[in-house]
Amino acid sequence: MTTTTDGAVELTVSGMTCAACATRIERKLNGVEGVRATVNYATERAVVHLPRGMHAEDAVQVVRDAGYDATPAGRDREQSRDTVTGLRRRLVVAAVLAIPLGNLSISLALVPALRFPGWEALCVLLASPVVTYSAWPFHRAALRNLRHGASSMDTLVSLGVLASFGWALWSLVAGPSGPGYWLGFGVTAEGADAAYLDVAAGVTTFLLAGRYFELRSRRSAVGLLTALAGIAAKDARVLRDGAETTVPTAEVRVGDLLVVRPGEALPADGVVAEGYSAVDTASMTGESVPVEVGPGDHVTGGTVNSAGRLLVRATAVGANTQLAQMRALAEQAAERKAAVQRLVDRVCSVFVPVVLALSALTLAGWLLTGHSTREAFTAAVAVLIIACPCALGLATPTALMVGVARAAQLGILVKGPEVLEATRAVDTVVLDKTGTVTTGRMRVAAATSFTGEDVLRLAAAVEAASEHPIGVAIAAACPDVPAADGFEALVGAGARGEVEGVPVVVGSAELMARLDVVVPAAASEWWSELGPATGVLVARYGEVVGGIAVRDTVRPSARGAVARLHSLGLRTVLLTGDHEAAARAVGAEIGVGEVIANVRPADKVATVERLRAQGRHVAMVGDGINDGPALAAADLGMAIARGSDIAAQAADVVLVRDDLDAIADTVVLAGRTLATIRGNLVWAFGYNAAALPLAAFGLLNPLIAGAAMSLSSVLVVANSLRLRTALEPSRDG
Repeated sequence: MTTTTDGAVELTVSGMTCAACATRIERKLNGVEGVRATVNYATERAVVHLPRGMHAEDAVQVVRDAGYDATPAGRDREQSRDTVTGLRRRLVVAAVLAIPLGNLSISLALVPALRFPGWEALCVLLASPVVTYSAWPFHRAALRNLRHGASSMDTLVSLGVLASFGWALWSLVAGPSGPGYWLGFGVTAEGADAAYLDVAAGVTTFLLAGRYFELRSRRSAVGLLTALAGIAAKDARVLRDGAETTVPTAEVRVGDLLVVRPGEALPADGVVAEGYSAVDTASMTGESVPVEVGPGDHVTGGTVNSAGRLLVRATAVGANTQLAQMRALAEQAAERKAAVQRLVDRVCSVFVPVVLALSALTLAGWLLTGHSTREAFTAAVAVLIIACPCALGLATPTALMVGVARAAQLGILVKGPEVLEATRAVDTVVLDKTGTVTTGRMRVAAATSFTGEDVLRLAAAVEAASEHPIGVAIAAACPDVPAADGFEALVGAGARGEVEGVPVVVGSAELMARLDVVVPAAASEWWSELGPATGVLVARYGEVVGGIAVRDTVRPSARGAVARLHSLGLRTVLLTGDHEAAARAVGAEIGVGEVIANVRPADKVATVERLRAQGRHVAMVGDGINDGPALAAADLGMAIARGSDIAAQAADVVLVRDDLDAIADTVVLAGRTLATIRGNLVWAFGYNAAALPLAAFGLLNPLIAGAAMSLSSVLVVANSLRLRTALEPSRDG
């Protein structure tokens, strides 16, 4: 079970189908005396602050009493998999049975010559599992809504499916009670009611496909929170009374002395009290070069100790650590994005009751005007069928599926429909530097000798056995060198060894001072003029003889990609935790419009929010763990696939293609997909608005209503398929 540092319990809630469900659960929980709760539909999580004497199981029971289910976070992975698997199983059953049912019911209902003994029973047999087992999620949601005196699209789907199936079943069992239906060119034969079975099965199949796709999309937000939680150390070694004691991280207190061994993640933010090491900060800053730390240096929880043993005094624990704040920021951003879904929920809250009332009024009106029960019920069922939101349910997932397939061809992974809303007015693209604009791999930029020595050869010989990124870069720049004898890695500072009998030291200026190595004036001048590069001094026989400048590599596609973004009218910002000189050098090289350097992970989120507060619609592109919250906070988050898993979890779009030109492709393609979705929604709502009065006045019998509903779905799909040719290789912008 997950418990926050302030005593709150975190639950995973299942069964929610819209933002209104989250509001309903939140209201139920907050209705319990002493309870404060927030429910996030996008992440399917609830944070519940419990009063004294109340346990997590009590909160779970409140959720279940509301008609939903809940599990303490941390125990929910299996349940999540079961939910997705169960929905997929229902979809497969519906699709497998609906196809033969459609062929049989339509042909046999309309052409009596093709009928055979027991054909009605066969149609009912094929339709029953679809209407009961496959459509159960809709029926369950409708029953839940009924308990709370509410309605949703699930209510309409459930009633439409049951009405179609029930009318067909009653007609087939009781026998035809009158002539067939007028189709505009003639009257069908008796028994045409069997076609309603196809309507019931078709609606269920189409909408299950949409529900399944939506559920898979929403899992990405939960994945981000789970991945961020996975970075944190689960246990900590606390030094108490001279002895190491292993305790859960939640029990660490400010002021505790923490022992962190090589390869371990730091369990809290703190200050190094003893020891020297190199700390891998990629999880928090995105920078590829480990940071050398010693006594007095600040370190961050979630980063990894790469080399020596450290003794760290904790300064921030629990919810106050940078990692915990990153997770909170990511969840807040997910909640903000969930608001996009509320528009359809608000429309449905009005549309569904209107349809139900119209169907009831149609039934009453026909009966009161002297028409037969069959005629009255036929008109009422037609209203339900024509209003059943098949086209509405297909509008987003079909356009998205075609858009995703097209994007995949272009090396772009689009995660979900809700993110496309963000592309309607994106005008600013924020680019992370390390690992996004640059490759994240160090290379030797220059080697300078002060005495004529081949300093690169000397350094490469020593660094051949090094695992440090700078050492690896130096060794790769001059591979054919003799092996150094007596190699020694100087933790957090450099390395030394003997090259052909000559003692050689490679490392920082601080290392040279510590070893009393003579540093000539030329070396000091060279060091001060390094600019954006990282400097490494090379000494032989106790005197510095040269220096090597190492820097990250800018991606070849970066400059062209930035130029294309500018041609689309987009502003560009380079955002990095690196120092000012390095950031401005890279910014000038790729032609970016604005450079913001020296930012921490929380600062990245603040920068994105500041740009949004200025009225800009921001797309954030990043690759590191530290970029996760900023990616989630942006209007559109894009992650480089070769970056961290957490960045990919947080992003709305993953750029699989190793080419930054995919950023502009994403903006163009996502914009066209969104335009297609909007066109589909306009058609779906317009179709209902025009057809409902016709159905109510008996001008559309259920058979024609079912055909019209199918035609509406076909038109939506056909419009979506136009995306297959979007963004041809010529890259129209």
